[in-house]
This record gives sequence, C-alpha cells and structure tokens, in this order.
Amino acid sequence: MQMSGSVWAGQNITPSQVEVALRDLLKERHARSDAYVPARVLNLVVICDRDWRGEIQNRLDQVGRYHASRTILCSVEEGRETIDAWATMEGERAHDPRAISVLHEQVVLDMGPRHLKNLETIVDPLVVTDLQTLVWSPHGHPEAVDSLLGLAQAVLIDSINEPDPGAAIARACQLIQQAYVVDLAWLRSTPWRERVASTFDPGQWRPELGRISSVTVKHRDDSLSAGLLFLGWLATRLGWQPASMLKQDGALYGKASGRRGDVSLRLEPEEEMSAPGLAGVAIETASGVSIELDRGSGGLTAKRRTANGGDSSWTVMGASRGEAGILGEGIRQALLRDKVYAPALAAAGQLLA
Repeated sequence: MQMSGSVWAGQNITPSQVEVALRDLLKERHARSDAYVPARVLNLVVICDRDWRGEIQNRLDQVGRYHASRTILCSVEEGRETIDAWATMEGERAHDPRAISVLHEQVVLDMGPRHLKNLETIVDPLVVTDLQTLVWSPHGHPEAVDSLLGLAQAVLIDSINEPDPGAAIARACQLIQQAYVVDLAWLRSTPWRERVASTFDPGQWRPELGRISSVTVKHRDDSLSAGLLFLGWLATRLGWQPASMLKQDGALYGKASGRRGDVSLRLEPEEEMSAPGLAGVAIETASGVSIELDRGSGGLTAKRRTANGGDSSWTVMGASRGEAGILGEGIRQALLRDKVYAPALAAAGQLLA
C-alpha cells in the first residue's frame, strides 16, 4: 500500500482497509487546514465494466455541481479474483485559507464478477452512514443492483439501454417496489413534457386538452422507452385508458380511451438522430388545433395551428441539457421524489401489454 497527499492505492485489499484509508486521507486534509470540509449529501455506487470505466468516469466528471459526496466505482473485470483499490479526496476549487473548501471523495474498486452477488458486504463499510445512497449500473449486472437494494434508497437506470423495451419497463416496475427509481429515459422527456404542459396552460387553450384526438411521438430508434413513457405521462395526466399498441411498418400504433372518445397514438422511430430520446411530438385536437414540437438548433422548434387556420411558430431556447446534464439531473433527482413517474411507467407497460 502507498499513500501520497490525497491519493491512496492498494492491491488485494479488504473493504476495511479502504475505510481506514479514507479516514486517514481526511485527517491529512484537516492537518493542512480546518477549511477542508467533506461533502455530506449523497453516496453514489456505480457498477461498470472495466473496459468502459474511462467513459463512465468522463460522464461523472461532467455532471458539474451535482457530484456525489462519495462515489464508489466498482470496475468489473473478467477473470479477476482479488480486489484492488485507489481512493482520492479533492476539493471543489483551489484551497483558499479564507474560505471553506468542500471535499468530494472517490473510491475505485477493481473486482471480478464473483464479487457482485455479495456486493453489499463490500460496499457497506465504504458508504457514508446517514446519507442517501444511489446505485447506478450502466452495463447491466442486475445481480449487483439486487445485492445493494438493502443498502440503497434509490436506483438510477436508463430504460433505453435495454434492447427490449418491454423488459426494461418490467425491470423498472420490479425495482420501484423496493427503491425510488430515477430513469434517465424519463428525464430526457422532461423538456417535452414541460413545453406541452406550458402550451396548453393559458386559459384559451386549456379546453383543448379534453379534445385531443391524436398524438404522434418521434424518437431515436433505440429510445422507444422514452416515447412510451411520454405517452404514459399524457395518459395518466389526462385520464386516458391506454390499450396495447401494434407494430406496423416499423412504427407502433394504438389507441387510448379518453373522456370524450378515443385518442390515436403513434410512436415513430427517427433514424437520423445523434442524441438519444425524443425527436418530435405532434398533438391534434378534434376542433382542428394542432401543436408540433421538433428538435432544432439551440432548442425545440414549436408550431401551432388554431381552429380558424392561423399559424404561428417559435423556438424554445435551451430545452436540451445534453447527456452530461441528464446524468447530473439524475443524480440530483435521487434526493427528490417524482410522484409522476410511477403512474407513467405503469401506463407505458399497458401500451406494450
């Protein structure tokens, strides 16, 4: 083992040795100055494949002010039998003796697949007690997540990572029974949900919500889950009863029973998209009003047609937060409670039933 400044590393270690090293790193920082204070808001446990650890690390480095207080990155390497580790403790900015410098801690554990079924016994000594713990496993490893459900209060998932949307929704429904679930596929639809809601918010447009006759959602080819969750949100907010959708010519078609009649639903893949998530939303009402939102440069391009044929268009600036922003928002959401996601998830499941 070796320690130098605010970095520690060890080979063939035990979790208790890492715990002691973290305490020693904090003591070393405090010996330098009383201005160093460890962040104490959230634990984040990440399970990833060793070959993709650099990419996951880059994503975590870009979340800005939403860094977890202590991050424990479990790097899984085929064939590995022992655990190697290194730990760092870094301040948010260069140390200023006149101001508090908040410290963020990171532990990287190199381990093998055999450690995952009992991961809780490895991670438990390393999380800061009395803090919320969020678990994220971007490369699968459901057995590791299941092992940590007794320790974690929240699970971060991305439903679009599962090739089978039905399996993704079923897994989310399973997890939501045991922990608070934050779904990045759901968060990617946030700007779209906000813009649709705000479009119908003025008094003269609100009655049109009860007259919606069709909804078309365009999504990246691998982001069907995001489209399903968006339709699930509309259904639960407007009191629709969704029915199972059918696939035809690459798109999904279905209907939902509204208070004033059926609503036609369509999910259409868009191949030429660089970012995951939704590409466009089109809503029509029985009175002839239509709303269209599409991805555009710098935000969403919005178009509206009134019942008398009048057209208007505008750009909603800054609607996209990018993938780094989505992950940062996912970490922040672990400390909140979104009561809308679970009903939307259940409705999305009905659309695939």
